[in-house]
Amino acid sequence: MSKALIIYGSTTGNTEFTAETIEKALENKDFETTLLDVSDIEAKNVADGYDLILLGCSTWGEETIELQDDFVPFFDDLEEAGLSGKKVGVFGCGDSSYEYFCGAVDAISEKAEELKAEVLDTLKIDGDPDADEITQWAEEISAKL
Repeated sequence: MSKALIIYGSTTGNTEFTAETIEKALENKDFETTLLDVSDIEAKNVADGYDLILLGCSTWGEETIELQDDFVPFFDDLEEAGLSGKKVGVFGCGDSSYEYFCGAVDAISEKAEELKAEVLDTLKIDGDPDADEITQWAEEISAKL
């Protein structure tokens, strides 16, 4: 049985809903899942023992890319997470009317790649999350293991 770690930072609840929907979809694909709110953890060795790491963060800011507040310390310490050689997916919620639509997804993906993770896919959600879209993405990413 493959093990998936889902870490999310959420302010409005949309990214949390997305993370929970991903968790259910992966469990239906026989994954053993761990769902963690980024505000409750530290980055150090968090990826140890997992086959798939999924990172979720919303994007704020009009003039620059701003990660969700709770996610910032984790992002700053991401090199301690143990992502090298891990399969990673990144998801986030945003608003396409902003210049940096889901820019946090791009920033996290780029940093994960710099840390030698294999980024399998990303999911950028515009506005309110759609459970069917999220489930489809989770199923597609799970098939890449």
